[in-house]
Amino acid sequence: MDPRSEVLLRQAELFQGNLLLVGLPADDLLGRLPNAHGWCWHAGDQAALDARFPERSQFGVSVPERAFDAAVIFLPKSKDLTDYLLKAVAARLPGAELFLVGEKKAGIESAAKQMIPLGKPRKLDNARHCQLWQVTVANAPQAVALESLAQTFDVPLAEGPLKVVSLPGVFSHGRLDRGTELLLAHLDKLPSGHLLDFGCGAGVLGAAIKRRYPHNTVTLLDVDAFAAASSRLTLAANGLEAEVLTGDGIDAAPMGLNAILSNPPFHVGVHTDYFATENLLRKAAKHLAKGGELRLVANSFLKYQPLIEEHLGVCAIKAEGNGFRIYRAKRG
Repeated sequence: MDPRSEVLLRQAELFQGNLLLVGLPADDLLGRLPNAHGWCWHAGDQAALDARFPERSQFGVSVPERAFDAAVIFLPKSKDLTDYLLKAVAARLPGAELFLVGEKKAGIESAAKQMIPLGKPRKLDNARHCQLWQVTVANAPQAVALESLAQTFDVPLAEGPLKVVSLPGVFSHGRLDRGTELLLAHLDKLPSGHLLDFGCGAGVLGAAIKRRYPHNTVTLLDVDAFAAASSRLTLAANGLEAEVLTGDGIDAAPMGLNAILSNPPFHVGVHTDYFATENLLRKAAKHLAKGGELRLVANSFLKYQPLIEEHLGVCAIKAEGNGFRIYRAKRG
């Protein structure tokens, strides 16, 4: 059981009504709170919840339309996303109870201050290295359209500026990160055919590839629904068409790809997690057509080259700079 869920269950009498669990972990919490429903935007967690609790959790970027009398928000990593969630949920709960739970090292005490415009927050519990806060929504905000919170910025490219649309909670929100910047400078000589932007975030790579190689089929894939929504907005802002998928890692990708490009994530929340990238490197060959190419940018300190060579073949360092390296390997 996630420690945040354990803290909630210490106060279980507060959560027996028609409750919305926002950003809930994929544990047994729904089984312990029979009247609760979830709202999830992580495709892997949603799949696990669907398997155990069918139709008890909704996937997406919008507050579920169903009625609820109170809500618990599990603190996300992003302050901007926390702000969106608090306002979006509080807009549906005038006069009702809204709770925020999170780990101390994730910044729950600081995040609780974001509840102040809604009412007077108070700390209910402090256990399992987590805290539980509650506020009665005295000042319910107006519901705000998620797209109105997007940050847009231009990325200068040889073909002209690429407009990027970034939603709260998406990797490198509102700016171009250095790894992607390096990879954008080395998109030459990509194979023709079906190309995948793995861990697409706001869709920078996928949009840049589609614009440079318009004859290619491009798919963008991310585990996060906010990333997928951002990618669709980025594509539309540049007049581009490509497939955008949500799924839990490379297992959700199409087969027969001619290239996989990625600036893969290695953090989940406040915890370091290399699984998605290492799983990509182990299984890339299965998803690539013969002669298909993997082109990946990563922090120089991450030892990915031996893993790529073990599972795919000879791996070259195509470029490096600003603490990043681009690895390139082909399926034989």
